[in-house]
Amino acid sequence: MRNGGGECGYSVEVNFLPLLRRAAALLLASAAASSAPMRVHAAPQPAAPVSGYTVVAQYPHSTASYTEGFFYLEGLFYEGTGMEGRSALLVNAPSTGRPVQQRMLPRQYFGEGIVDVGPNIYEWTWQTHVGFVIDRFSLREIRQFTYTGEGWGMTRDKTSLITSDGTDTLRFRNPQTFAETRHIVVHDGGKTIDQLNELEYIKGEIWSNVWHSDRIARISPKDGRVLGWVDLTGILPESQKRDAESVLNGIAYDEAKDRIFVTGKQWPTIFEIKVVPKK
Repeated sequence: MRNGGGECGYSVEVNFLPLLRRAAALLLASAAASSAPMRVHAAPQPAAPVSGYTVVAQYPHSTASYTEGFFYLEGLFYEGTGMEGRSALLVNAPSTGRPVQQRMLPRQYFGEGIVDVGPNIYEWTWQTHVGFVIDRFSLREIRQFTYTGEGWGMTRDKTSLITSDGTDTLRFRNPQTFAETRHIVVHDGGKTIDQLNELEYIKGEIWSNVWHSDRIARISPKDGRVLGWVDLTGILPESQKRDAESVLNGIAYDEAKDRIFVTGKQWPTIFEIKVVPKK
């Protein structure tokens, strides 16, 4: 302050640098916000469509067979059955439903999924972590393999084994080592689908029974998305089921004649079906 000649004057020094810095920061933030991409929330995926079926033909099936694995090859049904002390690998004639070859598993094993790999058949077990490589023609055991987790269904594409373990996850495995190479989580829209059981590879899709369900899921092997459902409600009358565990569990495909077969645990019948629009 200066004082002279009867006048009083004030000199105030203001530091504008912080204010300028704050203004610049606000401008930069505003510019960044305006240039940032807008968040677009993906619309929920619709549920997969549901198809029905017609029965084309019927074949006999043993009610003693607790079906866990099932496929068709060169005019014969191959079946892996469960229950300790009763588990077997069966090769059945379609016309009679009776085995033309049979191999019993040791009593401690609960047999599960089966699949053909070249001249061999792979068969694994539920909770004992042991699987078998079996010569398809003689049913002689070639070797055993081990794995972690539970064994449920098994199928294959051209390069990999595909397995289920009762969860929502399907695992792709090296056929030589049985090591997992990748996996997919199965989902229909936003809902995951678990209890995946017996499997079959049909025209580039994985078909899976869902335990205690009358539906088969048609699954994309790329990302696990359910492409569609086949509703088989009513295909076997309730009066022909032994108990609550006599559930749909068996899918087989005849690639040469484009035929699809289904059966269940201790069912008296194998059904050849055609998928049709649901009424």
